[in-house]
Amino acid sequence: MAGKISASEFAPAKINLALHVIGQNADGYHELETLVVFADVGDRLSIVGNDAAGDAFSVTGHFAAQVPAGGGNLVFAALRAMRQLADMPPLAIALEKNLPVASGMGGGSADAAAAIRALTRLSGLSPDNPAILDSARQLGADVPMCMASRPAIARGRGERLSFIDNMPPLHAVLVNPGTSVSTPDVFRALQRRDNAPLPPMPDLADSAALLSWLAGTRNDLEGPARRIAPKIGDVIGALRGLDGCFLARMTGSGATCFGLFADVDSAASAVERILSARPGWWCRPALLSGLSERG
Repeated sequence: MAGKISASEFAPAKINLALHVIGQNADGYHELETLVVFADVGDRLSIVGNDAAGDAFSVTGHFAAQVPAGGGNLVFAALRAMRQLADMPPLAIALEKNLPVASGMGGGSADAAAAIRALTRLSGLSPDNPAILDSARQLGADVPMCMASRPAIARGRGERLSFIDNMPPLHAVLVNPGTSVSTPDVFRALQRRDNAPLPPMPDLADSAALLSWLAGTRNDLEGPARRIAPKIGDVIGALRGLDGCFLARMTGSGATCFGLFADVDSAASAVERILSARPGWWCRPALLSGLSERG
């Protein structure tokens, strides 16, 4: 029976096109409003039955060395949570880690969400089971949105989601300078926590309407992150210096940044120019809001 069990799942990168910090609660958590979309680049998770006793977890991929392979990994935490909901035989989980770690793209949360999706199918549980969403929330604020992997406005700590069904696709270039940034450190470095909320979103008839709206937004974590990791400013400067870049901004708490371009050819050309000048940077073209996988 164990050998017949098999599931695989794509874990797309999460990109915060805008992120406003609008307050701080008595418990210390910040109130956020953020527009999140998902990319066609990300990690991949595979699960098979494990004939040996107990569960196994392995990591491959360019950033495998940066991933904890023991019980502290969010993928293992997701497995433990799902075992509370359904009986499952020993499993071997393999993670292909393609995204930089601690990079503002929700990689760990996306991996945990992919594990929950795959384990839900394997266990026969209904994906609408509220206990599954409760387990996702306990793993982290970003895990529920990564489970859905749909464009959304996220509020609060990220748990209140308003999905957007008419999000036009955007062609982007994702760049990380090889710098990891601590999210708690970035929040501690915030100089203001009561910033203006996101402006009302208009009808999104096309990408031009979305870009116009984005011009009036910001990422409130970008300033403190740049003070902690000045290379973020180098990335944003490099993106803004490229012909055809409509907007360059940091995602999440960094250090990954994105630039938005008119079409796939413009994005591909931008990647070539960045890697020619900075061959040590991680740089990928991406389609945002779509769920088709590039890997």
